[in-house]
Amino acid sequence: MVLASVTCTAPVNIAVIKYWGKRDENIILPLNSSLSGTLHQDDLKTTTTIVASEDYTEDELYLNGKKEDINAVRYQNVLKMIRSRATKLMDKKHCVHIASINNFPTAAGLASSASGYCCLVFTLAQMYGVDGDISGIARLGSGSACRSMYGGFVKWEMGTKEDGSDSIAIQVQPESHWPDMNIIVLVVNDKKKETSSTDGMQKSAATSVMMKERCAVTVPNRMRDIEEAINKKDFQTFGDITMKDSDDFHEVCATTTPPIYYLNDTSRYIMNLIHRYNKLSGSIKCAYTFDAGPNACIYLPAESTTEVLSLFMKHFPGDDIQTYYRGPKENIPSIENFIPSEKLASLYTPDTTFVNSLKYILHTKVGPGPQILPESDSLIDNTTGLPKQLN
Repeated sequence: MVLASVTCTAPVNIAVIKYWGKRDENIILPLNSSLSGTLHQDDLKTTTTIVASEDYTEDELYLNGKKEDINAVRYQNVLKMIRSRATKLMDKKHCVHIASINNFPTAAGLASSASGYCCLVFTLAQMYGVDGDISGIARLGSGSACRSMYGGFVKWEMGTKEDGSDSIAIQVQPESHWPDMNIIVLVVNDKKKETSSTDGMQKSAATSVMMKERCAVTVPNRMRDIEEAINKKDFQTFGDITMKDSDDFHEVCATTTPPIYYLNDTSRYIMNLIHRYNKLSGSIKCAYTFDAGPNACIYLPAESTTEVLSLFMKHFPGDDIQTYYRGPKENIPSIENFIPSEKLASLYTPDTTFVNSLKYILHTKVGPGPQILPESDSLIDNTTGLPKQLN
């Protein structure tokens, strides 16, 4: 007999101050605080359904239709913590079946683990009636998952306590605070990365000469300054810090032994192009950041979006803009017909173009935190206990 069924969604977040390195590997406590923007779920999200039933003989987990090992340590840590704080269901013998899908490439530098574990924890919390902060539970699955618990701009406080009780996510500003903030994601590569974030962090913390100063001095200063920039909606400061922190993060990776390189030639070309564009514009009009992968995430105010999207289309043309550009379709005519100002004209006639270097261009904005969906959106067939996509 089915006791409960809950379906929720959770967003991807893209850090502008990067989390890299842990002071405790077991309960995932970071060496530095971090800050991110939450991306809108119209474009990037994880959807998770959890069904509790007396008829199930064991807990099961399916990710994108494939059965996963639910006995993996991080899944078990999350389940145990949720059940220890449960106010519902624990008086009945039951097991849960979990089905989760991403509408974007998993493990390709697009923060799939953040939205995935956030969605798992949020959905479990609804089912088991867990009150209070749950970002600390999401952290047990994937550190950055705690930041996906809220919309807008979110900081993850590194905390100082050994039990991690003060290492939680706090919303800096909701999505309504800076509605003008847009995000463009240039999906360079959707293959699985060679060095996972977990492995990379351990190696950097142990061997990079940059880590000590980054954690002790650089990041605390940037956290203070970027939070102030967000509160004031000061894009110049926000953009400057965002790009500098991305550069520093990848320099940390490069000074790790052995060196770790998440960026490729396309990534570096995009960085150079954005610096040239900002310089010719006379101000920072867009800012790149790269996580542990080659995909470029660009923050920019709404007024710059047509100009910047047209620039990318000139350098990275796609076969069919209708499928290549994944954003509001009403923008396509203005992107295609954009005529740059005289001072920018040279940028829009590149000597070389890079066809097929990008898989697609995603255009989104800052959005809300996790959402609860109606039962009609369930991913699990209650009669079989299996994901509907397997039936």
